[in-house]
Amino acid sequence: MELLELSFVTQLLISGVLAGALYGLIACGLNLVFGVMRVINVAHAELMLIGAYLAYVLYTFFDLHPLVSLILAIPILFGLGWFLQRLLIERVVGQHELSSLILTYGLSIVLMNLGLIIFSADFKSIPVLQGSIIVFDSIIIPKPRGVAGLVTIVITLGVYLFLKETRSGKAIRAVSEHPHVAAICGIDVVRTRMLTFGISTAMAGAAGIMLTSIYSFSPETGADFILKCFAIIIIGGMGSFTGAFVGSILLGVSEAFVAGFVATQWSEVVAYILLVIVLLIRPTGLRGIAYAR
Repeated sequence: MELLELSFVTQLLISGVLAGALYGLIACGLNLVFGVMRVINVAHAELMLIGAYLAYVLYTFFDLHPLVSLILAIPILFGLGWFLQRLLIERVVGQHELSSLILTYGLSIVLMNLGLIIFSADFKSIPVLQGSIIVFDSIIIPKPRGVAGLVTIVITLGVYLFLKETRSGKAIRAVSEHPHVAAICGIDVVRTRMLTFGISTAMAGAAGIMLTSIYSFSPETGADFILKCFAIIIIGGMGSFTGAFVGSILLGVSEAFVAGFVATQWSEVVAYILLVIVLLIRPTGLRGIAYAR
């Protein structure tokens, strides 16, 4: 009995970490943009769904596996993010956060309605990953969730190392901390912001591609994810890349345990319960700092 309970708890823990990793890829990209530009990107979930629909089109017409689509889609999504930053987002950088919220909310409405016109409101999915992964004979993980979780962890780790070790990554961090000092030191701040938004969009799109084999999706699916991701970045700390990932894992594990020991429907409110608890204990989030205006 104790062994059975231990394996059940371990399975919930692994499932929670894998789910949290998918949240993390979305939330880290969202928080990266806020950290560098203080822009609240409400359209982040719609950019995620662009990745999902791109994978769906490549699978439907060219029979490409989502993992192959991922390789093709990342540079496309990066370019889209670069273009959107240059054309739209740059205009609200440095203004009050409400300006970016209104602009990106409008962008999200436009993208969602374009999705409804092109793909309709019908739910889509790409059920190419079937079966389960058996760990230690008693722990069973659905293959779609296992593969998606591992891929998203690798991508998130890759972006983290890029930010930490490369010249461009250090420029992004410098602009995030002191944009005026970074400009004085010779860093092209505008180009760095375009690079940041491109990376964020590519991360969102990659997450969208990986969720296609786990969830059914429509152009209106983004609302569920964006609300959770905003809760995550507040829990982890506004502007903190690692804080967003820690918050994502915390949420994923908490949802898994609540679903396993209480009821599945209660797992949907876990993000907001955690949000209230963290704000009461540490208003700036787990790894956040206070921003003065």
